[in-house]
Amino acid sequence: MSGPKPPARAARPTPAWARTRYWFDTIVARGTAVLIGWLVLMCLAVVIPASAALVWADEDGPTSLSGRMLAVWVSVGQTLKIGGAVGSPVYVLLSVVLALVALLFVSTLVSLITTGLNDKVLALRRGRSTVLESGHTVLLGWSDQVFPIVSELVVANANRRRAVLAVLGPKDKAEMEDEIGTAVGRLGRTRLICRSGETTDPAIVSLVTPETARAVLVLTHDGEDGDAHVVKTLLAVEAAVRGRGRPGVVAAVRDGRHKRAADLAAGPHGHVLNIEDVTARLIARTSCEPGLSLVYRELLDFDGHEIYTVPAGRLAGSSFGTLLFAYADSSVIGLLRSDGRVELNPPCDSVLGDDDRIVVITQDDDTAVAADGPLPVDDGAIVAAPPAPRPPERFLLLGWNPRAPRIIEQLDEGVPDGSLLVVMAEGEEHLREADRCARVPGRRMPVTVLEGDVTDPDVLAGLDVLTFDRAVVLGYDGPAAYGGPRGGDDGTLVTLLHLRDLEEAAGQELAVVTEMADDRNRLLAPARDGADFIVGSRLISLLMTQIAEDGHLAAVFDSLFASTGHTLHLRPAHDYVVTGRSVGYATVVEAGRRRGHCVIGFRSHPDGPDDPAHGVRINPDKRESVCFGPADAVILLAAGPRCSVPFPAQPDARVAERAGDR
Repeated sequence: MSGPKPPARAARPTPAWARTRYWFDTIVARGTAVLIGWLVLMCLAVVIPASAALVWADEDGPTSLSGRMLAVWVSVGQTLKIGGAVGSPVYVLLSVVLALVALLFVSTLVSLITTGLNDKVLALRRGRSTVLESGHTVLLGWSDQVFPIVSELVVANANRRRAVLAVLGPKDKAEMEDEIGTAVGRLGRTRLICRSGETTDPAIVSLVTPETARAVLVLTHDGEDGDAHVVKTLLAVEAAVRGRGRPGVVAAVRDGRHKRAADLAAGPHGHVLNIEDVTARLIARTSCEPGLSLVYRELLDFDGHEIYTVPAGRLAGSSFGTLLFAYADSSVIGLLRSDGRVELNPPCDSVLGDDDRIVVITQDDDTAVAADGPLPVDDGAIVAAPPAPRPPERFLLLGWNPRAPRIIEQLDEGVPDGSLLVVMAEGEEHLREADRCARVPGRRMPVTVLEGDVTDPDVLAGLDVLTFDRAVVLGYDGPAAYGGPRGGDDGTLVTLLHLRDLEEAAGQELAVVTEMADDRNRLLAPARDGADFIVGSRLISLLMTQIAEDGHLAAVFDSLFASTGHTLHLRPAHDYVVTGRSVGYATVVEAGRRRGHCVIGFRSHPDGPDDPAHGVRINPDKRESVCFGPADAVILLAAGPRCSVPFPAQPDARVAERAGDR
């Protein structure tokens, strides 16, 4: 049997404020007419008693009831702005009607002005007003590229009095401004303008007035149809401009198959970068010459010395060999001919024409100043003996992605004879592609393909990775099985952890080049100071910014990243000047000139772990004195095979300590 039911709990009384709020919500929900009626009644309920109290409390007021009622009417009329006139009933009625009509028109006018201002404020917050600027820089799209590009443009605009950056993206205007402010910080002299809308709509693109911009940068788009979106944006820019201007357009595509379409959409004044190709070339070159990624990073960002083009001026008619010593604090690396051709490190007898430009590395666009006099050269410090031949090397490629075939092709062109490559990958499709690359006829370097999980420590230990001279860890372009989805840089970081553990156990270091998708993960990577990391998106962002600031640099970077011609190298310093003694930097430049090389700097062992440049010095003053050690290297432009003697790693106390413990 069930027991007696417990007594029902008394309902809690509803608070008075809750009942009042519910009553008010009900009144509002019944419509405007009801709301106006209640407001009139509430107003009269307050004004009439208050006016009567004032009249009855006035000692100087009328004493008769009719006089007091008339005074109450006057007070109510003045308070409610309906006149309060006295006289005949018709006169009073007409005065009230006129007052109500005037009040209606004034209220309507105020309402219209308020609504118009609110609509304008909302339109501005939505980012739909036209940007009336000229000589500004336009960014179309929204991706992780926004932040490094804005950051570099802020540094580039530091010496410009009035710089404007207009960003058009699919996000809310205020949200874009907040994200840029959080990621970049203070913008200095650069004024940021954000507009919201679809970048493939010419009407929306016209909001940022691309026809008057100094440069338009089309950012990459995420997703499988990212390149198609870039092409459509380029077409939208052309439709928005429609012959009213010719801004320099810079864009990038991920798949090289789409570059031709993007070039056609960008037009003759546009420049389209191939992300996959540029990234693969830099990975291959850095694999051959460890430390080269640091050189490119120093050259491409605006925090230091960059590449500029300057007019010939009084130096017209000079030979390239003479131009190498024309500037004390700037480095000449080539000539930009009047027809647009770029000659990097041309023969010393090449003559500079009147309409040509000089390609220099200098601190800013106005710091290339001719030297006052000749620069001293110590002939006795120059080494005349030819460099020693490079021995064969063993390369290891861990992982696979769409850039791997291009990396292997680039490595095959520059490795010393007798070198070999071992590729470890997993997945049927990746292994099939790797085998196809290994069987390409005419390879100078034999390629061996192994199956294995590069995040498995036992697999790496069995591979005996420390017997290789160079290793490349490729990034993951898609998810895989590693305790769940593994994409981005997660698997790369795990592989680096295991490689680091093997290095510490053996007490030696391996020259590793790591590809990453997110530059922020570089700070998490377990690697020695000065290790080579290639972040394709950041690299392309820096290139796009440089070209946007100076359109002449498009041809320069095309030559610098070309598979043939003169490119950047790190060569042992002892092949050029004697080591262990102080020599003028001009002597190092002369030693390179005699071998047909264009010296632009050097890399020495860094002074400490906090050296941000990791020993890389770009464009030193030729009047400085330097003293090279046996492991230091010279940075130069030269043709020929790319692989050189590796730059020794800075001794790592943690490696030695853990090796001793084990």
